[in-house]
Amino acid sequence: MFWKFDLNNTSHIDQLLDREGVTLRELMEEEDVLQECKAQNRKLLLFLSKDHCMQELVTLITEEPPADLEEKTRFKFPNIACELLTSDVALINDKLGGDESLLEKLYHFLEQEPPLNPLLASFFSKTIGNLIARKTDQVISFLRKKHNFISLVLNHIDASAMMDLLLRLISCVEPALLRMEVLNWLNEERLIQRLTELMHTGRDEERQSNASQTLCDIIRLSRDQANQLSEVTEPDPLLAVLESQENVAELLKNMFEGERTEASVVNGTQGLINPKINSHAWMLAVFPPFFKSFIDLLLPLCLIAILTTVGVLEQPLGSARLHVARLVASLLQTCDLSICQEICRLNTMDLLLDLFFKYTWNNFLHLQVELCVASILNHSVHTDLQNPGLQNHEERPLFQHCRLVQRILGAWEENDKIQAEGGRRRGNMGHLTRIANTVVQNLEKGLAHSQINDLIKELPEDCRGRWESFVGETLRETNRRNTVDLVSTHNLHSSSEDDDMESPFPNDLSIQQAFSDYQIQQMTANFVDQFGFNDEEFSEHDENINAAFDRIAEINFNIDANAAAFEACCKERIQQFDDCEEEEDIWDEKEINYATQIKARSRYSTWMIYPGWTASFGETEVSSSSTWAGSPQQDGEGLQDTSWASFTEFQPFSR
Repeated sequence: MFWKFDLNNTSHIDQLLDREGVTLRELMEEEDVLQECKAQNRKLLLFLSKDHCMQELVTLITEEPPADLEEKTRFKFPNIACELLTSDVALINDKLGGDESLLEKLYHFLEQEPPLNPLLASFFSKTIGNLIARKTDQVISFLRKKHNFISLVLNHIDASAMMDLLLRLISCVEPALLRMEVLNWLNEERLIQRLTELMHTGRDEERQSNASQTLCDIIRLSRDQANQLSEVTEPDPLLAVLESQENVAELLKNMFEGERTEASVVNGTQGLINPKINSHAWMLAVFPPFFKSFIDLLLPLCLIAILTTVGVLEQPLGSARLHVARLVASLLQTCDLSICQEICRLNTMDLLLDLFFKYTWNNFLHLQVELCVASILNHSVHTDLQNPGLQNHEERPLFQHCRLVQRILGAWEENDKIQAEGGRRRGNMGHLTRIANTVVQNLEKGLAHSQINDLIKELPEDCRGRWESFVGETLRETNRRNTVDLVSTHNLHSSSEDDDMESPFPNDLSIQQAFSDYQIQQMTANFVDQFGFNDEEFSEHDENINAAFDRIAEINFNIDANAAAFEACCKERIQQFDDCEEEEDIWDEKEINYATQIKARSRYSTWMIYPGWTASFGETEVSSSSTWAGSPQQDGEGLQDTSWASFTEFQPFSR
């Protein structure tokens, strides 16, 4: 009776649209309105693309909803409106991107005084970003006519949505030629210089952070685009300005002018590290005036104590000092002689090593110090002939003034003492092991052998002896323990379920080995290939089938082991499982009568006794916990259950 069921496929939205006077709010109340929109519901799309509906949708995402509404429902309609406008439906995109009045209404959102509502800012950024990707020509043309567009966006840079909008302008414009036009336009608007100005110490920390992140993302996106679009030969103008000497000098100036703050140091350093590595030729002219200001930041700071998982930290390291350590590590990797000499002159490595051994649980710091030490030691091997004095300027202070070897030995001995007293291993021991290995490895490389070896020989005699003992014993043993075998054939354990079961064999290793040897003795590839049936042997003649089974008789079941001991092993029972009492125990002893089952077989036929069965062979009774097989000396015709032929071979059979 089909009339009992509602088989009408018309959605409720279609029914609403058929009703006269339906409003946009009524449609937005429906749960499936977004689904119907993305499903290209023609009726719905025609309704949404009407002028008054599009105006209302844009109003919802750009104007604050009434404050007297409940918080959980206050932004319900703005959120739905944003999803509808960015549903990537061609009809809506064409209407929104082609109607300048709608674009003006959207643009008016930027003209508000800061701060913007962060949720509405995200709706605005998402909508404009979708138009940049889908209606590129119309939207870019509109924005370029607005001479204050970049100024307004940077005025609201404290909202992360504005940072996303700038990045969409850089990464979402296609084709490549149009993208280059946009980059040139942004460069003409001095985007990079304006972002750099926001890094000044007097700026709001949120603005500084977002500006720094924007600079880093521009570098990343520009380099990615350059790698992907190999046909574009014109350099990225934004990246060129970012990595210019003038821009880096201005960034350094903004970081240290006025009252120095941790936020300005962290954000500025973050913006320096990326562009610096690939364009360090001009570093000598930019960094020296500010280098001491950076190194001074490594000195103790007045920070509030914090609670960590290993206790209260009275003097936290702080983000500023960590970022300075990152900067020093990056500078050393440039292999610039003047920069490295300046680092040594300011006693930078001594300060970093002090922090390394003081903050034993800060692995972020440990990594940077390890990179610094590795860079200094590796410079001796990879130094250009133009810089022959680089080794002396770096290694000698590291081993003499910084006392690297003595620090390694002292920290290691102190850690051993703590662990001997029941304490936990220090958190920097892994990186300390790597530093010690780097020293040892560079003793064996090229020029470093003579340079570092001479410095080791200059150590006091007791220290040199401790170092040699440490390298030959302690460090070698540590490296051995840290080496993990990917595959090991020893000490393999079965699952926990198997561990609960007792082995049916005694713990005599010789017997276990004999049984293992037996198991693999006869199961050769030749036997596996020959056992079974061939297609031509499947005929109506029984003798062909019997012949295939009779091949088992050709197997030699003898093993070279103590027969009595082996028989004792096989007589042991496999432990019974805890099955239901009503079920028959398959391991119960059964008296097997073969009198009515045995048929005449040809010479060398094989008899099988399965686990748990008992069979009598003349005066011999055999009870087996495994499968046994044997061959009679003569034909088995007329054999009775009480008069069995003697067996020449009678051994366990492994299938």
